[in-house]
Amino acid sequence: MKTTIIKPKKTFSIEDFKEIWRYKELLYFFTWKDLKVRYKQTAIGILWALFQPFIIMVVFSVFFGKFAKMPSDGIPYPIFVYTGLLFWQFFSGALTETSGSLVGNSNIITKVYFPRLILPLSGVLTKFVDFFIASIILAGMMVYYGYTPSLVGILLTPLLLLITFMASVGGGLVLASVNVKYRDVRYVLPFFIQMLLFVTPVIYPASIAGKYSWILALNPMTGVIKAARASLLGNAPINWELLWISLIAVSILLIIGIIFFKKTESYFADIV
Repeated sequence: MKTTIIKPKKTFSIEDFKEIWRYKELLYFFTWKDLKVRYKQTAIGILWALFQPFIIMVVFSVFFGKFAKMPSDGIPYPIFVYTGLLFWQFFSGALTETSGSLVGNSNIITKVYFPRLILPLSGVLTKFVDFFIASIILAGMMVYYGYTPSLVGILLTPLLLLITFMASVGGGLVLASVNVKYRDVRYVLPFFIQMLLFVTPVIYPASIAGKYSWILALNPMTGVIKAARASLLGNAPINWELLWISLIAVSILLIIGIIFFKKTESYFADIV
């Protein structure tokens, strides 16, 4: 009897892309399953994707906009903070989903073969759905405050989403791999994301850091959020240099994440 042994490669190649494409139906299944599980037995269902960022925006507007008088580069604070929250919620949510994707699907990993990269990817893809639903509120706020996005702003949005996607996948692959062996990730990650929020210009403009604003530039999400506000709200020229730095940084992070994931993939089924 012929025996076939399937072993994961420790290097990433074009074959991995082809394999993911061959299993695209499975990727769709995991993405749809994650969406259904998240909103199962909830009263308003997927509308939580709209309700959650709206409530956070209201809270931030009251405490940081009204009481703390946080500057907002001449933009009404609610729409200023909501624009940043849209991309931040995508990044932080995708990072959280991706980090737990392997452990959360341990029963499947130990029983059947499929490209393991599908699991973290499906966790990120669900956030695109949340993003587009939450964008409805931003569109309404732009009408209310009288902002009209430029053609450049509309065309730039897919690039900003791509950068956010690459950042969350790159970081998520590393965290997902580490989480298989060390379950401390589930406790450390919420604290890390909370701290990262305060070094990302979501609730304040990057200009508030003055001569130390270069420190914020080390965070790829800084370029994304600044470009989103500049292109959609027109409060400042788009900083293309900072945006390219963000793109290069997340590209390096994504490569590191994929390499780390592939090198550790061989023991997933043994200890997950």
